[in-house]
Amino acid sequence: MTDDFGNFDDEQNNDRYKVSAKKTVDEYTKLDAEDESLAKWKESLGLSADVLPLEFPGDTRKVVIQKIQLLIDTEHEPISFDLTSEETINKLASMRYKIKEKSVYKLRITFKVQHEIITGLRYVQYIKKAGIAVDRIDDHLGSYAPNTKAKPFYEVDLPESEAPSGLLARGKYNASSKFIDDDGVNHLALRWGVEIVKR
Repeated sequence: MTDDFGNFDDEQNNDRYKVSAKKTVDEYTKLDAEDESLAKWKESLGLSADVLPLEFPGDTRKVVIQKIQLLIDTEHEPISFDLTSEETINKLASMRYKIKEKSVYKLRITFKVQHEIITGLRYVQYIKKAGIAVDRIDDHLGSYAPNTKAKPFYEVDLPESEAPSGLLARGKYNASSKFIDDDGVNHLALRWGVEIVKR
């Protein structure tokens, strides 16, 4: 992949919290079963015996990004990207979704977690206009246990933003996005874009 993500992979992480050795969900479930305070902690993480079975046998993914929705205050319906389809992901790079200048918009991300607890999941995005970097987003989505029958998926809204306005601000923007965790694992990378148009 080209260096669309700037120097992100080369950032110094000396002051970051170091995560201890990971345990499987089964190991966490059995951990000190008689300890009431630990049981409450595990419950707060969403650990239970009600974990969903794998949708696709042999699926080794730990985070499955199912959908991104672009919610715009000037539109009645959100624009949805089905990220379960490889065909859709490939088409996103060449498509441009129109946003009126000064519109307030946000992203809503729907995903599921399987196999193990994911810590420090983040959404990182670089935005370019005419090949020039104009913005960088780094939003922490949180830590999550594998989904259960009671909670079959997670849904997170990113902070709202306002579309830029003016002659120079209008035009096509390219975004390179990825979902990474505390271990530096990249769970999904995609390219997509918008076009800022006159209100």
